[in-house]
Amino acid sequence: MWDEWVEDAMGRLAALKVVRVAKPISLPFPIDELDAAGGKLENFADGPRPEDRSAVEVEMDEFTYKMWACGDTVSGDEVALKEEKPFRKLLLFSGNDYLGLGTHPTVRSAAIKASQEHGMGPRGSALICGYTNYHKLLEDSLASLKKKEKTVQREKIAIFSDALNHASIIDGIHLAERRQEVEVFIYRHCDMAHLDALLSHCTMEKKVVITDSLFSMDGDFAPMVQLVRLRKKHNFLFAIDDAHGTFVCGNSGGGVAELYDCEDDVDICTGTLSKAAGCQGGFVACSAKWKQLIQSRGRSFIFSTAPPVPIVAAAHAAIIVAGKEKWRRRELWSRVQEFSALTQLQVTSPIISLVVGSEEAALHASRYMVKCGFHVIAIRPPTVPANSCRLRLTLCAAHTSDDIKMLVDALSLYIELPAKKSRSVHLGSRL
Repeated sequence: MWDEWVEDAMGRLAALKVVRVAKPISLPFPIDELDAAGGKLENFADGPRPEDRSAVEVEMDEFTYKMWACGDTVSGDEVALKEEKPFRKLLLFSGNDYLGLGTHPTVRSAAIKASQEHGMGPRGSALICGYTNYHKLLEDSLASLKKKEKTVQREKIAIFSDALNHASIIDGIHLAERRQEVEVFIYRHCDMAHLDALLSHCTMEKKVVITDSLFSMDGDFAPMVQLVRLRKKHNFLFAIDDAHGTFVCGNSGGGVAELYDCEDDVDICTGTLSKAAGCQGGFVACSAKWKQLIQSRGRSFIFSTAPPVPIVAAAHAAIIVAGKEKWRRRELWSRVQEFSALTQLQVTSPIISLVVGSEEAALHASRYMVKCGFHVIAIRPPTVPANSCRLRLTLCAAHTSDDIKMLVDALSLYIELPAKKSRSVHLGSRL
């Protein structure tokens, strides 16, 4: 049914002569050198190496450290009077580079080579001059990873959105609402009975359900199996944002849909290259028909400058590295299991959300962790609702078992964990 609607929409666009197709500009850098079989991407390893530590070790100047650890009560003069180390080294537990690919030598080399050859590449939107053979190669690789063909009338459409969907999804829905083309229904977080009831009472023919696959603030997964069942019952278009699942989940890193073996049931998959790929940019994995429609109607695509060639080259290299070095996913999930075992918290993903409550309590907890040498952020409103402030921890393949033990030891001195009781502040978990 959706294919028929897309074909009908494309027919109307063709009649108006506004169908758009991105035609790649060929850059002289040999594409085969970027291929997995080529000689430029052979820097693979079968386990962690010393340079991987740079993905999780950061430094902070003394003034910033004092501001972070002590709040806004420290002045620059007070810091200058103290003869202490000019920089503090911290272990990063707040980033999204889950596999540590942002510092991988192959990814760096790909970006360096591309920038030396082409600078930032032709600057313009993809439909004008910004789309190159580098971009097409990355698109094809992402489509293969997500098992889709491609990446990238005024009747209203009903959109059903999870209550805890990411702000980017919410903002996209708001844009559609302003065009008066959709009616929005919010279902309770992962509540399939509520979603089923909303779908059953909706009389609109075109229905879309969109959800994060792995929720960025709570670290829990969307109930993919139940969503697929509802898709078959109600015949809605099923879209997921796999930002935190891509490269992290599934045997080949294909994401949450691969993990739950339901890739064919997901119609549209959006994702990002700024997290586990360690790069920048976003993508839409879909059918060829949907790609053509998005290219012709998607204002944010039509009027945006294409990603710079070095970023595209680095992202493509990251895909290859993630496929070759499967140990990175194993190490990441080992760290998840170790944290769960040490704390006896029901942790299900590399995103660990420890809800404190008040904003003051979350800030105190974050400052304490910084003093202990851990870069851990307090998440406060408007990112999360009032009185649900939290510490958001993220694990990385570059973390070691000792890193996890030290982290848990530091947490347990301030926080009451199930495995290590303390008389200090109680910190609840929503996982």
